Amino acid sequence: MADEIKKLQFKRNADLQIEVVSLHTLTTVSKDQLVTPHRTNFYHIFLFKNCQPTHFVDFEPIKIEPYSLLFIDKDRVHQFDQLLKYDGQILIFTEYFFCTTETDTKFLRSSILFNDLADKPIIKLNKTDFEKFTTICENITDELGLPTDNSKPVLLKNLLHNFLILAEREKRKQGFTELKKGADLDYTLLFRDLLETNYTKLKSVNDYAKLICISEKRLGQATTKVLGKLPKEIINDRILLETKRLLAHTNLSIKVIGQDLGFEDPAYFVRYFKKNTATTPLEFREKHIKK
Repeated sequence: MADEIKKLQFKRNADLQIEVVSLHTLTTVSKDQLVTPHRTNFYHIFLFKNCQPTHFVDFEPIKIEPYSLLFIDKDRVHQFDQLLKYDGQILIFTEYFFCTTETDTKFLRSSILFNDLADKPIIKLNKTDFEKFTTICENITDELGLPTDNSKPVLLKNLLHNFLILAEREKRKQGFTELKKGADLDYTLLFRDLLETNYTKLKSVNDYAKLICISEKRLGQATTKVLGKLPKEIINDRILLETKRLLAHTNLSIKVIGQDLGFEDPAYFVRYFKKNTATTPLEFREKHIKK
Protein backbone atom coordinates (compact mmCIF):
# COMPACT_ATOMS: atom_id res chain seq x y z
CA MET A 1 0.00 0.00 0.00
CA ALA A 2 1.07 3.58 -0.64
CA ASP A 3 1.06 6.68 1.55
CA GLU A 4 -2.07 7.99 -0.15
CA ILE A 5 -5.08 6.80 -2.12
CA LYS A 6 -4.31 7.07 -5.81
CA LYS A 7 -6.22 9.86 -7.57
CA LEU A 8 -6.75 9.58 -11.32
CA GLN A 9 -7.20 12.73 -13.39
CA PHE A 10 -9.06 13.22 -16.64
CA LYS A 11 -6.77 13.28 -19.67
CA ARG A 12 -4.78 16.48 -19.38
CA ASN A 13 -4.63 17.05 -23.13
CA ALA A 14 -8.35 16.52 -23.72
CA ASP A 15 -10.04 19.57 -25.25
CA LEU A 16 -13.46 18.37 -24.11
CA GLN A 17 -13.62 16.57 -20.80
CA ILE A 18 -16.18 13.94 -21.75
CA GLU A 19 -15.54 10.48 -23.14
CA VAL A 20 -17.17 7.10 -23.75
CA VAL A 21 -14.87 4.11 -23.28
CA SER A 22 -15.43 0.40 -23.82
CA LEU A 23 -15.19 -1.43 -20.50
CA HIS A 24 -13.34 -4.26 -22.22
CA THR A 25 -10.74 -1.81 -23.53
CA LEU A 26 -10.45 -0.03 -20.20
CA THR A 27 -9.98 -3.20 -18.16
CA THR A 28 -7.39 -4.47 -20.63
CA VAL A 29 -5.29 -1.30 -20.72
CA SER A 30 -5.56 -0.10 -17.11
CA LYS A 31 -5.92 -3.33 -15.11
CA ASP A 32 -3.50 -2.53 -12.27
CA GLN A 33 -5.00 0.91 -11.61
CA LEU A 34 -8.60 -0.30 -11.64
CA VAL A 35 -8.33 -3.18 -9.16
CA THR A 36 -6.62 -0.85 -6.67
CA PRO A 37 -8.83 1.53 -4.62
CA HIS A 38 -8.72 4.93 -6.32
CA ARG A 39 -10.49 8.28 -6.62
CA THR A 40 -11.02 10.39 -9.71
CA ASN A 41 -11.69 14.06 -10.41
CA PHE A 42 -14.51 13.09 -12.79
CA TYR A 43 -17.94 11.47 -12.73
CA HIS A 44 -18.56 7.86 -13.84
CA ILE A 45 -21.61 6.32 -15.45
CA PHE A 46 -21.20 2.58 -16.03
CA LEU A 47 -23.44 0.94 -18.62
CA PHE A 48 -23.20 -2.76 -17.78
CA LYS A 49 -24.31 -5.08 -20.57
CA ASN A 50 -23.80 -8.86 -20.23
CA CYS A 51 -21.81 -9.11 -17.00
CA GLN A 52 -22.28 -9.63 -13.27
CA PRO A 53 -19.18 -8.33 -11.47
CA THR A 54 -19.08 -6.97 -7.92
CA HIS A 55 -17.99 -3.34 -7.93
CA PHE A 56 -16.77 -1.81 -4.66
CA VAL A 57 -17.69 1.76 -3.69
CA ASP A 58 -16.40 2.93 -0.30
CA PHE A 59 -16.45 -0.52 1.33
CA GLU A 60 -19.88 -1.38 -0.09
CA PRO A 61 -19.92 -4.28 -2.56
CA ILE A 62 -22.41 -3.56 -5.32
CA LYS A 63 -23.59 -6.68 -7.11
CA ILE A 64 -24.06 -5.79 -10.77
CA GLU A 65 -26.79 -7.23 -12.97
CA PRO A 66 -26.91 -7.17 -16.79
CA TYR A 67 -28.46 -4.06 -18.37
CA SER A 68 -27.91 -1.74 -15.44
CA LEU A 69 -26.44 1.71 -14.88
CA LEU A 70 -24.12 2.63 -12.00
CA PHE A 71 -23.43 6.27 -11.10
CA ILE A 72 -20.31 7.21 -9.13
CA ASP A 73 -19.67 10.75 -7.93
CA LYS A 74 -16.27 12.37 -8.34
CA ASP A 75 -13.85 11.77 -5.45
CA ARG A 76 -15.58 8.59 -4.26
CA VAL A 77 -13.16 5.73 -3.59
CA HIS A 78 -13.97 2.67 -5.65
CA GLN A 79 -12.34 -0.34 -7.23
CA PHE A 80 -13.11 -2.91 -9.91
CA ASP A 81 -13.76 -6.60 -9.37
CA GLN A 82 -10.44 -8.47 -9.38
CA LEU A 83 -11.67 -10.78 -12.16
CA LEU A 84 -12.32 -7.74 -14.42
CA LYS A 85 -15.13 -9.50 -16.27
CA TYR A 86 -16.80 -6.27 -17.36
CA ASP A 87 -18.91 -5.85 -20.49
CA GLY A 88 -20.37 -2.56 -21.66
CA GLN A 89 -19.29 1.07 -21.64
CA ILE A 90 -18.36 3.82 -19.25
CA LEU A 91 -19.32 7.47 -19.77
CA ILE A 92 -17.02 9.88 -17.91
CA PHE A 93 -17.09 13.65 -17.66
CA THR A 94 -15.83 16.44 -15.43
CA GLU A 95 -17.64 19.13 -13.51
CA TYR A 96 -15.65 21.64 -15.58
CA PHE A 97 -17.24 20.29 -18.77
CA PHE A 98 -20.85 20.16 -17.60
CA CYS A 99 -21.14 23.06 -15.16
CA THR A 100 -20.90 26.08 -17.41
CA THR A 101 -23.72 27.90 -15.59
CA GLU A 102 -24.97 28.11 -12.00
CA THR A 103 -28.07 26.18 -13.07
CA ASP A 104 -25.89 23.32 -14.35
CA THR A 105 -24.00 23.19 -11.06
CA LYS A 106 -27.18 23.08 -9.01
CA PHE A 107 -28.66 20.37 -11.25
CA LEU A 108 -25.61 18.13 -10.96
CA ARG A 109 -25.14 18.54 -7.21
CA SER A 110 -28.79 17.91 -6.42
CA SER A 111 -29.25 15.13 -8.97
CA ILE A 112 -30.79 11.93 -7.62
CA LEU A 113 -28.23 10.01 -9.69
CA PHE A 114 -24.88 10.99 -8.17
CA ASN A 115 -26.35 12.24 -4.93
CA ASP A 116 -25.57 9.72 -2.19
CA LEU A 117 -28.04 11.25 0.25
CA ALA A 118 -30.75 8.67 0.03
CA ASP A 119 -30.29 5.64 -2.20
CA LYS A 120 -27.98 3.21 -3.97
CA PRO A 121 -26.58 4.70 -7.18
CA ILE A 122 -27.75 1.92 -9.52
CA ILE A 123 -30.63 1.56 -11.98
CA LYS A 124 -31.75 -1.82 -13.35
CA LEU A 125 -33.21 -1.73 -16.88
CA ASN A 126 -34.63 -4.06 -19.48
CA LYS A 127 -32.76 -4.48 -22.75
CA THR A 128 -34.94 -2.05 -24.71
CA ASP A 129 -34.62 0.79 -22.18
CA PHE A 130 -30.89 0.08 -21.79
CA GLU A 131 -30.42 0.61 -25.53
CA LYS A 132 -31.80 4.15 -25.24
CA PHE A 133 -28.75 5.02 -23.18
CA THR A 134 -26.26 3.20 -25.39
CA THR A 135 -27.68 5.12 -28.36
CA ILE A 136 -26.92 8.43 -26.61
CA CYS A 137 -23.39 7.18 -25.92
CA GLU A 138 -22.99 6.33 -29.60
CA ASN A 139 -24.12 9.87 -30.49
CA ILE A 140 -21.56 11.30 -28.04
CA THR A 141 -18.80 9.17 -29.57
CA ASP A 142 -19.81 10.22 -33.09
CA GLU A 143 -19.81 13.90 -32.12
CA LEU A 144 -16.41 13.60 -30.45
CA GLY A 145 -15.04 12.21 -33.72
CA LEU A 146 -16.10 15.27 -35.73
CA PRO A 147 -13.91 18.37 -36.27
CA THR A 148 -14.09 20.88 -33.44
CA ASP A 149 -16.30 23.94 -33.90
CA ASN A 150 -18.34 26.25 -31.67
CA SER A 151 -21.34 23.89 -31.73
CA LYS A 152 -19.50 20.80 -30.54
CA PRO A 153 -19.35 21.53 -26.76
CA VAL A 154 -23.02 22.59 -26.76
CA LEU A 155 -24.17 19.48 -28.60
CA LEU A 156 -22.14 17.18 -26.35
CA LYS A 157 -23.43 18.85 -23.21
CA ASN A 158 -27.03 18.56 -24.46
CA LEU A 159 -26.53 14.85 -25.16
CA LEU A 160 -25.14 14.32 -21.65
CA HIS A 161 -27.97 16.37 -20.13
CA ASN A 162 -30.52 14.26 -22.01
CA PHE A 163 -28.84 11.10 -20.72
CA LEU A 164 -29.05 12.34 -17.12
CA ILE A 165 -32.68 13.47 -17.39
CA LEU A 166 -33.68 10.14 -18.95
CA ALA A 167 -31.84 8.28 -16.16
CA GLU A 168 -33.61 10.35 -13.50
CA ARG A 169 -36.95 9.43 -15.08
CA GLU A 170 -36.05 5.73 -14.96
CA LYS A 171 -35.00 5.98 -11.31
CA ARG A 172 -38.28 7.66 -10.38
CA LYS A 173 -40.22 4.92 -12.20
CA GLN A 174 -38.47 2.36 -9.98
CA GLY A 175 -39.89 3.86 -6.80
CA PHE A 176 -37.21 6.33 -5.81
CA THR A 177 -38.54 8.74 -3.20
CA GLU A 178 -37.78 12.22 -4.48
CA LEU A 179 -35.93 14.61 -2.22
CA LYS A 180 -38.37 17.48 -1.80
CA LYS A 181 -37.02 20.71 -3.25
CA GLY A 182 -37.00 23.77 -1.03
CA ALA A 183 -34.97 25.57 1.61
CA ASP A 184 -34.32 22.41 3.66
CA LEU A 185 -32.75 20.62 0.68
CA ASP A 186 -30.80 23.73 -0.33
CA TYR A 187 -29.35 24.13 3.17
CA THR A 188 -28.50 20.43 3.35
CA LEU A 189 -26.72 20.42 -0.01
CA LEU A 190 -24.80 23.57 0.87
CA PHE A 191 -23.82 22.05 4.22
CA ARG A 192 -22.63 18.89 2.47
CA ASP A 193 -20.53 20.90 -0.02
CA LEU A 194 -18.97 22.96 2.76
CA LEU A 195 -18.31 19.83 4.79
CA GLU A 196 -16.55 18.18 1.86
CA THR A 197 -13.95 20.95 1.69
CA ASN A 198 -13.66 21.70 5.41
CA TYR A 199 -14.11 18.47 7.40
CA THR A 200 -10.43 18.28 8.39
CA LYS A 201 -10.54 21.82 9.81
CA LEU A 202 -14.11 22.52 10.98
CA LYS A 203 -15.81 19.97 13.20
CA SER A 204 -18.54 21.87 15.06
CA VAL A 205 -22.07 22.40 13.79
CA ASN A 206 -21.79 26.08 14.68
CA ASP A 207 -18.85 26.51 12.26
CA TYR A 208 -21.01 25.39 9.33
CA ALA A 209 -24.13 27.22 10.46
CA LYS A 210 -22.13 30.46 10.48
CA LEU A 211 -20.85 29.83 6.96
CA ILE A 212 -24.42 29.24 5.74
CA CYS A 213 -25.67 32.24 7.76
CA ILE A 214 -28.34 30.32 9.64
CA SER A 215 -28.68 29.10 13.22
CA GLU A 216 -27.57 25.66 14.40
CA LYS A 217 -31.21 24.87 15.13
CA ARG A 218 -32.28 25.75 11.56
CA LEU A 219 -29.50 23.65 10.07
CA GLY A 220 -30.55 20.76 12.29
CA GLN A 221 -34.15 21.10 11.15
CA ALA A 222 -33.04 20.98 7.51
CA THR A 223 -30.77 17.92 7.72
CA THR A 224 -33.22 16.03 9.92
CA LYS A 225 -36.05 16.61 7.45
CA VAL A 226 -33.97 15.67 4.39
CA LEU A 227 -31.71 12.94 5.77
CA GLY A 228 -33.12 11.99 9.12
CA LYS A 229 -29.78 12.91 10.72
CA LEU A 230 -28.48 15.78 12.80
CA PRO A 231 -25.58 17.86 11.42
CA LYS A 232 -23.18 16.43 14.03
CA GLU A 233 -23.94 12.89 12.86
CA ILE A 234 -23.23 13.91 9.26
CA ILE A 235 -19.94 15.55 10.25
CA ASN A 236 -18.92 12.41 12.12
CA ASP A 237 -19.93 10.19 9.19
CA ARG A 238 -17.70 12.16 6.82
CA ILE A 239 -14.68 12.11 9.14
CA LEU A 240 -15.12 8.40 9.85
CA LEU A 241 -15.47 7.55 6.15
CA GLU A 242 -12.17 9.25 5.35
CA THR A 243 -10.54 7.60 8.37
CA LYS A 244 -11.66 4.17 7.16
CA ARG A 245 -10.43 4.92 3.64
CA LEU A 246 -6.98 5.84 4.90
CA LEU A 247 -6.78 2.93 7.35
CA ALA A 248 -7.79 0.38 4.73
CA HIS A 249 -6.07 1.72 1.63
CA THR A 250 -2.82 3.34 2.83
CA ASN A 251 0.09 2.42 5.08
CA LEU A 252 0.00 5.73 6.95
CA SER A 253 0.37 5.39 10.71
CA ILE A 254 -2.71 5.92 12.87
CA LYS A 255 -1.04 8.99 14.39
CA VAL A 256 -0.45 10.57 10.96
CA ILE A 257 -4.00 9.76 9.81
CA GLY A 258 -5.36 11.50 12.89
CA GLN A 259 -3.18 14.55 12.28
CA ASP A 260 -4.23 14.68 8.61
CA LEU A 261 -7.85 14.72 9.72
CA GLY A 262 -7.31 17.53 12.20
CA PHE A 263 -6.82 15.60 15.46
CA GLU A 264 -3.78 16.91 17.32
CA ASP A 265 -4.04 14.36 20.15
CA PRO A 266 -3.53 10.76 18.88
CA ALA A 267 -5.18 9.29 21.99
CA TYR A 268 -8.29 11.41 21.50
CA PHE A 269 -8.44 10.36 17.83
CA VAL A 270 -8.41 6.68 18.83
CA ARG A 271 -11.14 7.28 21.45
CA TYR A 272 -13.22 9.23 18.91
CA PHE A 273 -12.99 6.43 16.33
CA LYS A 274 -13.82 3.69 18.86
CA LYS A 275 -16.75 5.64 20.31
CA ASN A 276 -18.34 5.98 16.85
CA THR A 277 -17.48 2.58 15.37
CA ALA A 278 -17.16 0.26 18.40
CA THR A 279 -13.68 -0.74 17.19
CA THR A 280 -10.21 0.78 17.37
CA PRO A 281 -8.41 2.09 14.26
CA LEU A 282 -5.91 -0.78 14.51
CA GLU A 283 -8.67 -3.40 14.77
CA PHE A 284 -10.44 -1.90 11.75
CA ARG A 285 -7.21 -1.92 9.72
CA GLU A 286 -6.35 -5.52 10.64
CA LYS A 287 -9.86 -6.72 9.88
CA HIS A 288 -9.85 -5.09 6.47
CA ILE A 289 -6.38 -6.37 5.55
CA LYS A 290 -7.39 -9.93 6.49
CA LYS A 291 -10.25 -9.68 4.02
